[in-house]
Amino acid sequence: MTTPIGIDTGGTFTDFITFDADGRARIHKQPSTPDDPSRAVVAGLDAIGGPPGAPVLHGSTVATNALLERRGARTALVATAGFCDVLEIGRQNRPTLYALVPQKPPPLVPRTWRIAADERVSAAGQVLRPLDETALALALARLAAEGVESVAVCLLFSFLRPDHERRAGRLLREMLGPDVHVSLSVDVLPEYREYERTATTVINAYVAPLMSRYLDRLAADTAPRRLSVMQSNGGLLSAAAAGEQAARTALSGPAGGVVGARHVAATAGPDGRGYDDLITFDMGGTSTDVALCPGRLPLTTEGEIAGLPLRLPLIDIHTVGAGGGSLAHVDSGGALLVGPRSAGADPGPAAYHAGYDAWRAALDARFAPGRATVTDANLILGRLDAERFLGGAMPLHAASARRALAALAAELGAATPEEAAWAVIRVANAAMERAVRRISVERGHDPRRFTLVAFGGGGPLHAAELAAGLSIPRVLVPPTPGVLSALGMLAAEPARDYSQTVMLPAAEADAARLAAAFAPLAARARAEAAAGGVDPTRLSLRHSLDARYVGQSHELVVAYAPGDSGATAGSGVVAAFHAAHAARYGYARPEAAVEIVTLRLAAVAPSVAPSPPARPVAGPDPTAARVGRRPVWFDGGFRDTALYVREFLRPGNLLPGPGVIYQYDTTTIIPPGWSAAVDRRENLILSLATVDSDGNLINNR
Repeated sequence: MTTPIGIDTGGTFTDFITFDADGRARIHKQPSTPDDPSRAVVAGLDAIGGPPGAPVLHGSTVATNALLERRGARTALVATAGFCDVLEIGRQNRPTLYALVPQKPPPLVPRTWRIAADERVSAAGQVLRPLDETALALALARLAAEGVESVAVCLLFSFLRPDHERRAGRLLREMLGPDVHVSLSVDVLPEYREYERTATTVINAYVAPLMSRYLDRLAADTAPRRLSVMQSNGGLLSAAAAGEQAARTALSGPAGGVVGARHVAATAGPDGRGYDDLITFDMGGTSTDVALCPGRLPLTTEGEIAGLPLRLPLIDIHTVGAGGGSLAHVDSGGALLVGPRSAGADPGPAAYHAGYDAWRAALDARFAPGRATVTDANLILGRLDAERFLGGAMPLHAASARRALAALAAELGAATPEEAAWAVIRVANAAMERAVRRISVERGHDPRRFTLVAFGGGGPLHAAELAAGLSIPRVLVPPTPGVLSALGMLAAEPARDYSQTVMLPAAEADAARLAAAFAPLAARARAEAAAGGVDPTRLSLRHSLDARYVGQSHELVVAYAPGDSGATAGSGVVAAFHAAHAARYGYARPEAAVEIVTLRLAAVAPSVAPSPPARPVAGPDPTAARVGRRPVWFDGGFRDTALYVREFLRPGNLLPGPGVIYQYDTTTIIPPGWSAAVDRRENLILSLATVDSDGNLINNR
């Protein structure tokens, strides 16, 4: 079987990974091309090589960037008369509680392109007023002339009776032709809650034309390779399906990182038993993504992107604007800020440029304010080696970085560029620490029982100091941390999620009724699997239900086993819901009636994720990997620090801090008081150092 190639598009670099026949990883980092991400993908595929027929598994930022930058397709909305403005009205949430004049982002569909459909379906699914197709056709006639590229259709209660919505979709396709994309809410999100369903369908319509064009172009450029795309839920989707359901790829790249982290951690550690409870820490060029995995993928259907609700299943990831390219500047009050604005791939950090003045001019023209980046700070503090960056393929320019930090030091009143650089590192670390606290401490989780998995180009540089601030006992740095999100593409399984609102009293939910309700979802899953080249007989169907006490506003997800028989199916759901409610809120109401709101089905196809084999243990002495010593700045000043090359480390090696470990795709920092051990799969396990009675270094598991 041909090993696939995993690709993750980032803000600064596009990452590639594949495995040779002996289980050795081959990786490559290609500078991203934001104007057309496919150029970097094609160039990187040429660089990494591999069989021409090797499948490509791709994490894409096309949908993400279109939403963040508000540069999606020209989109219209067809809604039931009287409900065209639900997209703009939204909810009563106030994210900026103390803003006297809060500003909401403009809706993705302007008022003039919201079309009222004369029709009405009741909350019971009964037709109160048939769809007036003649009136709708007259209203739609002007859309083609105004250059609309995509249309979202979201009619009231269509999840109970989809007839009107499908007829409106057919009319749109007949009138506007094949070049205009049509998204129906009954295909995207057949669930109740009008605002969330409308917003999610509009998001899909807004990004689908861009995603379709990108994937069509990429598929042609990479033929005959089969192209698949990572979804926000950690599963893979065929390129054709990703073009139609582009909203499912909004968090494509970050999801790959979480999947890759769990894949690596499952066999890590000195005994190979792995680590279950993880906090993933992905620090890239433009941002840092963190997720808490308490023994499982943290899936949610209550996500948000660019200020809009995205009700599709996705991995619960929290993002902050602190990455290697994040710009440091001094605000009007004299405080140092780092991010969220980033220098990105163009112009990138000052250290990427031999000429500081040209970099400064490019930065001022596009990104002001900003004086230096986190990468510049790490370089002049000795944490990065200018000659070893990307394995020497892209030398850094310390003189430009120093000038950038000198300018920042002058604004801060710092004595030296190094002091300004240390201030940048501390501020960036504080932002990332707040992000980890938000997903752990603020949700009732104790970070002391988790392992921090550090990856991305910058994660291993900051991970140990971040863990120390949060009392996290252990840091895991995978063998290829700079491309772990791309590895996640290889570890992911082909998967699709389906849902259907039913509003069914649990007391009436016997096994036959639930089986009949799930049957259309299962049939759709098998049909779409076959269309995507997956054998439908190999699908694993995982059932769950959204349930609540009657009268509640929100639901909890409850697993459901179709093997339950007769009337016990409903009682089993009720018992599981009471238990879930008690676990989440601390109490249950056994006397209250329970309602099944939405059915959920996950269809997963099996896959074999490549993994490097366990290597024999060599011994604790890391001398063979040591390449010298030099001063490196830690808290308080420069310390004499051992330097290592990771390629020459062997399982069993123990490295006392302070130390710096270089490799092609990242640099790992071992602070004073910490140590690192190499396990049999060549992961680095960093922990607070301990010594035995003879003064020998001991590493905790």
